Amino acid sequence: MEYRREHDSMGEVLVPADALWGAQTQRSHENFPIGTERMPHEIIRAFAVLKKAAALANASLGRMDEKDAELIAQVADEILAGKLDDQFPLVVWQTGSGTQSNMNVNEVIANRGNAIAGERRLHPNDSVNMSQSSNDTFPTALHIAAATAITQDLLPAIDQLVATLRQLEERSAGIVKCGRTHLQDAVPIAFSQEVSGWRGLLEDSREQLEVTLPGLYRLALGGTAVGTGLNAPAGFDAAVAAEVARLTGMPFVSAPNKFAALSGKDAVAFAHGAVRTLAANMMKIANDVRWLASGPRCGLGEIRIPANEPGSSIMPGKVNPTQCEAVTMVAVEVMGNDATIGFAASQGNFELNVFMPVIAYNFLQSTRLLADSIRSFDERCVSGIEPIRERMDENLHRSLMLVTCLNPYIGYENAAKVAHKAFDEGTSLRDACIELGFLTPQRFDEVFHPEEMV
Repeated sequence: MEYRREHDSMGEVLVPADALWGAQTQRSHENFPIGTERMPHEIIRAFAVLKKAAALANASLGRMDEKDAELIAQVADEILAGKLDDQFPLVVWQTGSGTQSNMNVNEVIANRGNAIAGERRLHPNDSVNMSQSSNDTFPTALHIAAATAITQDLLPAIDQLVATLRQLEERSAGIVKCGRTHLQDAVPIAFSQEVSGWRGLLEDSREQLEVTLPGLYRLALGGTAVGTGLNAPAGFDAAVAAEVARLTGMPFVSAPNKFAALSGKDAVAFAHGAVRTLAANMMKIANDVRWLASGPRCGLGEIRIPANEPGSSIMPGKVNPTQCEAVTMVAVEVMGNDATIGFAASQGNFELNVFMPVIAYNFLQSTRLLADSIRSFDERCVSGIEPIRERMDENLHRSLMLVTCLNPYIGYENAAKVAHKAFDEGTSLRDACIELGFLTPQRFDEVFHPEEMV
């Protein structure tokens, strides 16, 4: 491999000749051979947005030459288009402020911009990082990436599954089945009502995620090193936030308290709490689906789900609820990520939180995995759910909890005697009730209508 010599404040470093990054990126690449987890591409793209916004704001405030700002914006657009993805090699496990990833972006933009210009116009620190610090850019990139992930990936995935569940409700109108509480038979429920419960959980999660967005829309940019705004011109914070809002189409604003924005990560922790709640709801829905589909002969067997692949390497013909299993594995991963983010958010010492890369990695992994799994669950499982009416009807009429409808006529204690007698003797509720003398056959038939109990 051929190398070139780059330098930073600590001296010279050998960098691969074809790399656009510089000395500080190379030092990080060599000094942190930890794990395989790379800085998420969502963070790199968020950095591109903020670098473009900062350049345009600096130019509007008279701090930067317009040609330099245009060069930075042009390279930022290349990053956003994915053209320079191989130029960001750094791992998550680096400095907790994300300084090296900030410098990675600065160096790539400067070197690529200079190559476009055919002259050395841009400096990583003096130009691309003008009016900024890693301490305010990384939390800004984190907020941009988090808000983007929620609004452009997670919420649309929820909407897709909600629409499918609503269609399943409509197709299932009129089907009454046995309800279940404590994994035991309960009073009847319409299958459409059961499905509406799943839909309602997702709609609630959507509302909760939307509640978290205003906190993510507040940006630390302009606080520079410790929140004082040192070396940033007056009005830069508002101007750059307005540019970020224009570029993203989202209502980003400057955080009113930069000291809190640099040292605290409560907005991200709060938002991930809603992400975790969505994961919990997806766990419940996926578990319900696989319980209802259990069988096909020795389980509940009340719904049929698509058979996507063979389920066993030894049992011919076996089909498993694999999409449900994928969703539940994602859910526990998200719950673990939430614990990590909570611990990391608690570590804001004095003027800076230095756990930001791991917060970013876990947050974006959670949103990415949840959105992907929800879409897959929708397309490969829920959209193909078929209620098995005969099994639902059979289970409904075998349920002893139908006796509940007799409470107004024979009382709770007598109804309990009917249920116990029917269970102990293996008879029907009708036979037990009549034998106990609580109702005549004619009266029982008048009041006992399971389909009307929903």
